[in-house]
Amino acid sequence: MYYAQVNQQTHHPSRTMIVIGYGQVMVTPSSVQLQIEVQTQGNHVQGPQQENAAIMNEVMQSLIALGIPREQIQTASYTITPLYNFEDGKQIFNGYEVVNAISVNVSDTNDLGLIIDTAVENGANRITNIQFKMDHTDAYYQQALSLALQNAQLKAKTIAETMHLPLQPLPVEIVEEQANTPILYRSMAVSSGITPIEQGQIAIDATVRVKFQY
Repeated sequence: MYYAQVNQQTHHPSRTMIVIGYGQVMVTPSSVQLQIEVQTQGNHVQGPQQENAAIMNEVMQSLIALGIPREQIQTASYTITPLYNFEDGKQIFNGYEVVNAISVNVSDTNDLGLIIDTAVENGANRITNIQFKMDHTDAYYQQALSLALQNAQLKAKTIAETMHLPLQPLPVEIVEEQANTPILYRSMAVSSGITPIEQGQIAIDATVRVKFQY
């Protein structure tokens, strides 16, 4: 009887590990945008309209006097709203409210407190929507992405060395996770006898999911 010789080779299935890498870059804001509002009320619409226009003109002139270019001051909204009180279940007319809001873009964030104080001193009665911004966001994100990849490689190496695994140095798959909206971390206050405003820093985050073979 004849038996054919069969060469048997042990097959080692490929094994993989997946690690998550994180990277973060902290950036000082390069500009700030805020909304300055003038609210007036009166029994007849013409009165608060005229008063509002006069006050807002003073506010805008005072901001221009600080060196803010006129093109960096824009109307954000203008509303006229009837006011009502409710007494004994009845709706009673109580005049009108006029709200004029302007959006101001400032390149020097250190001037923010002075700008707010100047606007209030000249009649503004509400400050809203202070938003710190930065230029070259994509360049900072690329830095964070590089840090995330390095973090993933370090994690994989640590796992392999701890478990005595023959890690392949090149990953077999890299997935960039969805980028998050930059987060503002308030860390330092700007104060010199004026309204203190914390400009802080903006965090740019990147996350990657990396698969290594061993």
